[in-house]
Amino acid sequence: MSNENSDTPHPVAQGTALSRRLFLGAAGALAAVPILEAGSTLAQEGGTSAAASGGLGRRRLGSLEVSSIGIGVQNMSRTYQTTIPNRQEMIRIIRAAFENGVTFFDAAEAYGPHEVERILGEGVKPIRDKVAITSKFGWNIDLETGKRLPGLNSRPEHIKLAVEGMLKRLQTDRIDVLYQHRVDPQVPIEDVAGAVDDLMKQGKVLHWGLSEMGLNTLRRAHAALPVAAVQNEYSMLWRGPEEAVIPLCEELGIGFVPWSPLGVGFLTGAIDERTRFAEGDIRGVESRFSPENLPGNLALVTLLRGWAQRKQAAPGQIALAWLMAQKPWIVPIPETQMPHMLENIGAASVHFEPDEIKELNEAVAAIEISGARLPDQVLVYSGVEAPQRT
Repeated sequence: MSNENSDTPHPVAQGTALSRRLFLGAAGALAAVPILEAGSTLAQEGGTSAAASGGLGRRRLGSLEVSSIGIGVQNMSRTYQTTIPNRQEMIRIIRAAFENGVTFFDAAEAYGPHEVERILGEGVKPIRDKVAITSKFGWNIDLETGKRLPGLNSRPEHIKLAVEGMLKRLQTDRIDVLYQHRVDPQVPIEDVAGAVDDLMKQGKVLHWGLSEMGLNTLRRAHAALPVAAVQNEYSMLWRGPEEAVIPLCEELGIGFVPWSPLGVGFLTGAIDERTRFAEGDIRGVESRFSPENLPGNLALVTLLRGWAQRKQAAPGQIALAWLMAQKPWIVPIPETQMPHMLENIGAASVHFEPDEIKELNEAVAAIEISGARLPDQVLVYSGVEAPQRT
């Protein structure tokens, strides 16, 4: 199991209890992986064991090459259940992931806010030149305090200041992929691209991407400055990007990074029809997990368990392998706790023959999922088109 990136630390209903809950992330636990102490050979020398061997395989997001599976680190500062994970344990997870071949780590200024970037920066410090790290701007977050302010902010001058803060927290001189977290309806995407282009010319940003954007905005962004990656929710539980976003990425040569690739833990089999969620857990306000919808949606988990037995794998591994089988430029970023590490990256070893993936695709398509993927207050920020330049 991996309770992974919900990507919902958003000011969607300011001043309400719901808005506070929607800022929370998630994490969990299952099997075991090597633990690296801060004084280990890796920490001292930036060792590369499994990472150097390329056991996970490599994929491209535009011109950027990364491991075929990455890790989202959103929930390393606070879990779905609102607990605060042990900081040193989170750093050990990052370094153990690298030891096992992961070279792609995903963060954002909104996660924490700011705290997740600090954890990632410390975690990758001894291996910085051997990994790719990402962050995201776009929510209206106070640059100094990290306080969440109303709405969005992608004004060019704010983007540049936000990146300066990211670089300090990440303890680095460049960000490998800088995403616009959500489209600002007040700022033309060409102005956003211009700010990112300036940062690229300074060497502070190497590639850029967008998340949950409107289709026309993606086209305009890519025309203004080539986009390396799009990050949207995508999994067996939510297949919306298949309709238009993924075909557009294929047309434009843009990589795709699914957040919540394990359906916030659902696709691992960790949730059943009796599951009820703790106060503050965003899954408790997602209607796909309501008592009315959950029993029918569990048909997907039954399907996964059958394929897991067939492939001698875990259900979550089947879900991740299915994603990677859809396109060779899809790189999922499950969130993870130490016990889930090897299970998640083991998905790279699950192979489907062409007739098998056809069979599995048809079986997934036959299951109708009931309920919305996010509360309405969050969904309103997805699919937004940036204004035209005047």
